Amino acid sequence: MSTMLKVEDLHVYYGSIHALKGISFEVNAGEIVTLIGANGAGKSTSLNTVTGLLKPRTGTVTFEGKPLVGVPAHKVVSHGMALCPEGRRVFLQMTVQENLEMGGFTRPATEIQESIERVYAQFPRLKERYKQIAGTLSGGEQQMLAMGRALMSKPKLLMLDEPSMGLAPILVEQIFDIIKRLHKDGTTILLVEQNAQAALSVANRAYVLETGKISMSGDAKELLHDPRVQKAYLGG
Repeated sequence: MSTMLKVEDLHVYYGSIHALKGISFEVNAGEIVTLIGANGAGKSTSLNTVTGLLKPRTGTVTFEGKPLVGVPAHKVVSHGMALCPEGRRVFLQMTVQENLEMGGFTRPATEIQESIERVYAQFPRLKERYKQIAGTLSGGEQQMLAMGRALMSKPKLLMLDEPSMGLAPILVEQIFDIIKRLHKDGTTILLVEQNAQAALSVANRAYVLETGKISMSGDAKELLHDPRVQKAYLGG
């Protein structure tokens, strides 16, 4: 299995606050890898550094063997990565269809409609609402739209930042069913998630972040049954 994303010894600061303290992790092609941890552990900071939104003080990020540190965030997409951000951040005043078109800005114009149809096949609810203004969608539908928009660039690696945040349990279940389906269809996924139970249930491998450091890593199903993880994150 080839290594798609490799992160080594990342140190990231917010002013004088040492947010990431030398973390290293990797994602192999065809995997779902999850970063779990409490709020403020450094999960979103990790994703934002990988995608170029934050610059590390030291450390390296390579994607398919190419260094990414220093590549502007808007150019990272053309390398084959897409981020579905925390809090969804869809364009609230635009329609569903217009949001998807924005997600396809790196694709040739001739391929955009085909990509939209592929997204609608994955998310039939979006197809039903293609003319609807995104700001009037429910939270679950906005999450589907954010994921669909990220898929418009046909990424090799899809990064999801807290996709279950703020959603009712039944919608969380739906979102994770979609994640499993995307993976089955061949998408490699890096998942950042506070809902450790759901994340570990779908992932192949997992890394546990605590205050900017990786405290545990390994097979996701084994971590799901690890007493330390159960006590800290699963209420066990």
